[in-house]
Amino acid sequence: MKKSKRDSFWGGVVRSMGIVFGDIGTSPIYTLTVVFALTPRTQDSVLGILSLVVWTLLILVTAEYAWLAMSLSYKGQGGEIMLREILSKTLKPARKLAFAGFLTFIGVSLLLGDGVITPAITILSAVEGILLVPGLENMQLGILILIAVAIAIVLFAVQSRGVDKVAGIFGPVMLVWFICLAVTGLASVITMPGILKAINPYYAFKFLSGNGLAGFFVLSEVILCATGGEALYADMGHLGKKPILHAWYFVFAAILLNYMGQGVFAISHPDVKYLLFGMVQHQASYLYIPFLLLTVGATIIASQAIISGTFSVVYQGITTRLMPLMKVAYTSSQIKSQIHIPVVNGILMCAVIFMILIFQKSENLAAAYGMAVTGSMTITALMMALVFSQIKKWKWKLPFAVIVSGIAFAFFVATLSKLSHGAYWSLILAAIPLSLILIWTKGQKRLFKSLRPLDLETFLISYEQIYAKGRNIAGTALYFCRGYKMISPYIVHSIFRSNIIYERNILISISRTDEPFGIKVDLKQDLAPGLEALEVEAGYREIFDLEGLIKEQGIQEKVIFYGVEDIVTRNPIWRIFSVIKRITPNFVQFSKLPPSRLQGIVTRVEM
Repeated sequence: MKKSKRDSFWGGVVRSMGIVFGDIGTSPIYTLTVVFALTPRTQDSVLGILSLVVWTLLILVTAEYAWLAMSLSYKGQGGEIMLREILSKTLKPARKLAFAGFLTFIGVSLLLGDGVITPAITILSAVEGILLVPGLENMQLGILILIAVAIAIVLFAVQSRGVDKVAGIFGPVMLVWFICLAVTGLASVITMPGILKAINPYYAFKFLSGNGLAGFFVLSEVILCATGGEALYADMGHLGKKPILHAWYFVFAAILLNYMGQGVFAISHPDVKYLLFGMVQHQASYLYIPFLLLTVGATIIASQAIISGTFSVVYQGITTRLMPLMKVAYTSSQIKSQIHIPVVNGILMCAVIFMILIFQKSENLAAAYGMAVTGSMTITALMMALVFSQIKKWKWKLPFAVIVSGIAFAFFVATLSKLSHGAYWSLILAAIPLSLILIWTKGQKRLFKSLRPLDLETFLISYEQIYAKGRNIAGTALYFCRGYKMISPYIVHSIFRSNIIYERNILISISRTDEPFGIKVDLKQDLAPGLEALEVEAGYREIFDLEGLIKEQGIQEKVIFYGVEDIVTRNPIWRIFSVIKRITPNFVQFSKLPPSRLQGIVTRVEM
């Protein structure tokens, strides 16, 4: 038994390398190449930059996410939405809670925007390694871009088939990748052991003080080494805290060694542009092509992890009513979290290809990269500080959270220098999901108020009179509503105005709990003659078969009624909300109920 536990634990460590650390693990491909494209490769500047990289990883990944954030799991889950759940239990003033909610919306939107730029830069960076293959040095830029676009198309095209069949090899491939990073880095460090002095923060302070404002703005490039750090916290619910932390210590050592090795190579070969590829080719040219293929594999795995993470965030947004319903396909019969959202996949693919075509080179794209990452890190740190300030046993962590948020904010300010170089794309990409979330959440509240649902007691007075007449239709009718105590207008119209009443009428409501998983079904049979209520409570990440749950309760429905709102408004924001409602699936379509039994009842609503 102990052996199986140990095996599953180390299996979780290896799996987390493929799921959690793909993004941060592929950062060595481009980070120092981008930094030293703008910074002279003197020994002092190399030591300073490496020291900044070391302490960025220590503060913004290890301290912020591995130590502080991962101590704030909620029901075993992590992520900014979970921080909002913790705050909702501790923050009493409504304004403070609304502020925390708005921070969450911004943080989630920045992460979704980052999900577009990251695959683009990692794929471009890997493809550029072809230029160091003998005989291909002069390959045209257009061909490189076509190869990058082709990889992106294939990557997104296979999403609908699911990745659980090949996901098992992701961890071992990334393990080989990290071992290669460590070995190649160590081989370079051995030739100049003095480079390890960069661990001393003195060299970081020396670089910043010696270069003034220009040195400060270098932080906007250095932050590339920490991209993907938020995955430690966001993916905690998938794999558990301990496997991710153990994997991070190994990953941290591997990429740190590689950065140090690249630093040595940068000093000894000041004219080589692509540092990682150049270092590997210099060490063992006969192994360069296998390493290049491994690099492409690692970047595809990194991109896959980001795409799957995006699906997961969007699904969580759907179940918590932050986002409209979208068609969801379940690509694995074994792994619940393996889902595919076609509309999100299509938008992501188009956006990634657009980024590749617009920026064309990884160094150009790096100029636009970082703002979303630093913004998200700042928001997470601020929310953690709010949590620590509210809970006594964690108040000793508050000063650390404040320091981390200050440092994250400094990095964010540094990325403002990139606005004129394309960083505005980060804001544009984040603004799209943020606008969608704000319009949808506000629109849902306004629509519910405009519908004016009827309370159960008032409804029962007329219902019992009509039912007692005995003109009821044989069979069972299902009515979907938010809750059986508040009767939706379409139900009133159907029963009272259209005189459609069945022998057995069941009000079905589905609510999401603050637990990640678990389903509770409660059938209330004594509301009134011929009237019942079926309440389904499901975890916010739970994926379930609604039709199957209904059948388990012994219900054989003849017809399923649902409401369709015809929104009339002059307000441009509510018009957008109306369009979103029309083009997205309604609840019964989302739940994949049998179309032959569905009856939509239209209710005209003024907003």
